Amino acid sequence: MPGLLRGVARTAAIAGTATAVSNRVSRRQAGRWAEKDQQQQQDQYPPDDQQQQQQQYAAPPPAPPADPMQDKLDQLKQLGELKEQGVLSDEEFQQQKAKILNS
Repeated sequence: MPGLLRGVARTAAIAGTATAVSNRVSRRQAGRWAEKDQQQQQDQYPPDDQQQQQQQYAAPPPAPPADPMQDKLDQLKQLGELKEQGVLSDEEFQQQKAKILNS
């Protein structure tokens, strides 16, 4: 039974890390696409028309990027909780912690 719990905990830790990385990649891609769209729009309209276009269709400001340090802190908290519950051994905890801190 303890082996099963460790496996589940390990899977949860890996899934959490994968989710954080996936979210970070998605935010970067969205930012790049927004920059590309803005550049295409500037190329498409002359300066006078561009000002009118911007006033007429002002896009909301992009959301500020999430703090990568906060993501790491959240992951470390989850890892600590799993260790306190006895799901992770000290060695497993240290391995996962190193992966998070080195990412």
